[in-house]
Amino acid sequence: MNWLITENKRRNNINEIPILNINELREEIINLSKRVIGFFGKKENDKVRLFAVLADDNEGKIYISSAIFEEEEKEYESLTQIIPAFHKFEREFYEEFDIEPKNHPWLKPLRNHKKEYKFFEMEGDEVHQVAVGPIHAGVIEPGHFRFMCHGEKIYDLEIQLGWQHKGIEELIINSPSNQLAESICGDSVIAYNLAYSNAIEALSDTEITNKAQLIRLIALEMERCAIHIGDLGAIAGDIAYMMGASIFGATRTLVINTMLEISGSRFGRGLITTGGVNFDIDKTLSEKIINVLDKVSIDVERTIKTMLSSPTVASRLEKTGTVSYENAVSLGLTGMAARASGVNIDTRFDFPDKWYKDIDNRSTKSDGDVYSRTRLRYKEIKQSIYIIKKFLKLLENYSNEELIVKNSNMLPSSFVVSITEGWRGEVVHIAITDENGKLSRYKIKDASFNNWFALAIAVRNNGISDFPLCNKSFNLSYCGNDL
Repeated sequence: MNWLITENKRRNNINEIPILNINELREEIINLSKRVIGFFGKKENDKVRLFAVLADDNEGKIYISSAIFEEEEKEYESLTQIIPAFHKFEREFYEEFDIEPKNHPWLKPLRNHKKEYKFFEMEGDEVHQVAVGPIHAGVIEPGHFRFMCHGEKIYDLEIQLGWQHKGIEELIINSPSNQLAESICGDSVIAYNLAYSNAIEALSDTEITNKAQLIRLIALEMERCAIHIGDLGAIAGDIAYMMGASIFGATRTLVINTMLEISGSRFGRGLITTGGVNFDIDKTLSEKIINVLDKVSIDVERTIKTMLSSPTVASRLEKTGTVSYENAVSLGLTGMAARASGVNIDTRFDFPDKWYKDIDNRSTKSDGDVYSRTRLRYKEIKQSIYIIKKFLKLLENYSNEELIVKNSNMLPSSFVVSITEGWRGEVVHIAITDENGKLSRYKIKDASFNNWFALAIAVRNNGISDFPLCNKSFNLSYCGNDL
């Protein structure tokens, strides 16, 4: 068998991961036909070891294999020609290790702005370019958008990211901490901290209490609920539906203020720690959370139904910024953006722990337009509220358990894949320890890494004035991409 088959959050011995030559690994990847969630390198003396991590969403299994590049080996035949979802993974690997994927159709710098970046060009009468960023008005993070337009119609959009040089993966290797993990992506504090904590706990074979597990997942669903509500407000604002923008903005505040009562932070900072959680949810607070969520549910349902029943709203959302099912699958979309195009993927239910196992009431839409992404957010808000209430009820059974257990030292020569379904989509943390039990490689993948190219596809043949609306409907992460 040329693959190690494992599960989410399970510690594996790195010596059990097969080592192939790159041509064998390439053929294995093509023939296996699973979804890529990790494709990265690690220095091993004067060699480079390439790890491929694939997900079987139907079976809830993870496939891991690898290939060794000798010092003089500097190229291999690109996978992207056959599996387009690999295009950014291969660009990243090339940028880090200077090993070229030959015949890659879009081999441009991903984050390294010291290398020349050649933008796609179009010629023709009345074809013109519109360049936006990387410096934007307000507090938006840096990203460059290059539009090729004919009049108001967008023919092509090229998105150049990587303007933030944080070196997060190396920082975690040198100084691993929950504070660092929860600071990677400010709108996904819980998702990132949870993925990190699960990885570190798996490396040390640490089993946290049922109470701590449930509190973590309650916070994760509250984060999903809050950001989705905020995004509904942003979409409403971009189409000048100001009543919706105002109500959704106020409603989001109710959710994040409830998170403040749990942890002292509206975004959940400081809640999760390796070994458990720092704050409890007692019966009084649980009842308060339920009361708040009851109001949130009523306000969201009333507002979204009023908003979507408006013909002017529908005309702006329907058939705008469409990503087809075929493109969503081909590009490897994940999370809410994938589900809005009909891709039945949700790692909460595809790789479930014991708490999500019996819940699977996932939601999908099929049209892949702004309307679908809007409607799906509403359905996921309702779903998250249902899950939170269910977990709060279960929490009563474990009121006497500890919040934190002692976290043991990480074990040597270990390899862990930790997947958490954040509100944007899957957050993947992959951790490797050396023979002394110290982190030697830490790899992070945000859902935005997969989904940014989908935004470029979505705006084709739309008016340039539709771009802000399309952009809001994805709400992708700059910092989650740049790392």
